[in-house]
Amino acid sequence: MKPKETGKVRYAYGVAMALLLGGTAFSIATGPVGAQTAQNAPMAIPPSGAPMSFANLADRVMPAVVNISTKQKVQVRRTVDPLEELFRQFGAPVPQQQQQQQEGRSRETGSLGSGFIISADGYIVTNNHLVQGANGTGTVDEVTVTLTNRKEYSARIIGRDPLADLALLKIDAVNLPFVRWGDSTNARVGDWILAIGNPYGLGGSVSSGIISALHRGITGVGAYDRYIQTDAAINMGNSGGPMFDLAGNVIGINSALISPTGTNVGIGLAIPAEAAKPVIDALRRGEKPERGYLGVGLQAVDEDIASSLGLPKNRGEILRTVQPNQAAAKAGLQQGDVIVSVNGTEVNPDQTVSYLVANTRVGSRIPLEVIRNGRRMTVQVVVGQRPSEEELAQQLGTGDEDAPQQQEAAPASESLGLGLAPITPQIARALNLEGGVAGVVVTSVSASGDAAAKGIQRGDVILAIQGQRVSTPAQVVAAVQAAKRAGRSSVLLLVKRGRSPEGFIGVDISGD
Repeated sequence: MKPKETGKVRYAYGVAMALLLGGTAFSIATGPVGAQTAQNAPMAIPPSGAPMSFANLADRVMPAVVNISTKQKVQVRRTVDPLEELFRQFGAPVPQQQQQQQEGRSRETGSLGSGFIISADGYIVTNNHLVQGANGTGTVDEVTVTLTNRKEYSARIIGRDPLADLALLKIDAVNLPFVRWGDSTNARVGDWILAIGNPYGLGGSVSSGIISALHRGITGVGAYDRYIQTDAAINMGNSGGPMFDLAGNVIGINSALISPTGTNVGIGLAIPAEAAKPVIDALRRGEKPERGYLGVGLQAVDEDIASSLGLPKNRGEILRTVQPNQAAAKAGLQQGDVIVSVNGTEVNPDQTVSYLVANTRVGSRIPLEVIRNGRRMTVQVVVGQRPSEEELAQQLGTGDEDAPQQQEAAPASESLGLGLAPITPQIARALNLEGGVAGVVVTSVSASGDAAAKGIQRGDVILAIQGQRVSTPAQVVAAVQAAKRAGRSSVLLLVKRGRSPEGFIGVDISGD
């Protein structure tokens, strides 16, 4: 099974990245006052430094690392035979046996990966993407675990968590070799690590390297977007295998790689033990992992949004939606609020609201620092439990990006480069809008305007501008003029498309 690749760097061919070593300068007691020394100045390597060999460590932990293979039958999409279609048009019957063969065709698919035993009675940790069904739902039909002594066992899936990309398996055996969890919070950049797994089906392969980075985010969202980055060779089939420290403790689960080719280029990623162990413990107890939840839709405060609100960019996240009867709504949070800190921790691209809240104990009461209409305030919120992915999908609904638009257009706003019209019942039906939606529909978009560059389309509905609800084009124009008088170079629009959740878009108004 291929380890996951991150889309945003998948095609980054020929891109070079420079890494700069930095640190805190300190004075030398024997030198001049204020003298500094380089971080990589020559120093004696302590006895606990680079090992002469990893052989003893590998001998100790390899018996607990297993190979995992899966099988699943998937239906093959039926191809249409042109002759069959021709015969059908003229009323010629298709033989029933032939039709059944075509409709019942299937093929067998599978994956290869790694895992490790955490108990003598056969509990095994691996990645969820190894045992998840081929269509992204359900599970595979068969899971086989092979030990280093080549004994094979049929495994049961005890539990899995797609959000954390973790799964817990069980085989029927006793007195098995196993390994214990380590404390990944004590890991440091530069520490040696050992990775063992099943790359390309080559079982029991050992690679070594150092920790290149900690808490590496690769998506910018989610409770588990924090990885241990290593330069140890991580390849297809290493998924689910353990990352060991020099004491032989598991500090990570090898899960993904960043590569333009799909093979190791020195950027492997592992789920830290501090994040993985609570999930595995919950699955072993037969429980659902707990994750904090506010019930909000979030957007980063990018340069345009920050400019429209008079805030520094990349500080805080703005609430584009607030789900009724969830933690945020009960605490009084409102659409358009900007959360700048969670329980005393500043919100920024590295510490997102979703990450901070998801890793907060459910039921705890925490302060959120919020900016509302330019005023800073503190809101106390009781953290809720995150719903299942299916429940979240139902809450978010689906959008129709190709809804028809046919309305009388008001003169285009010169500042926004948009043609606008009020919403009528006929427009609401044509745009597939939910009942009661009030706003102004976009009837035309100037190709040279910033609104077009930001992705605004005909048929989009502007619900509010600068936090003020609008229902007529005149209100939009007035809000733009007010923002100009206030010295704003951009305005913040709240936009809805079909039945998709609304979102904020900052549009430049300085170029007209």
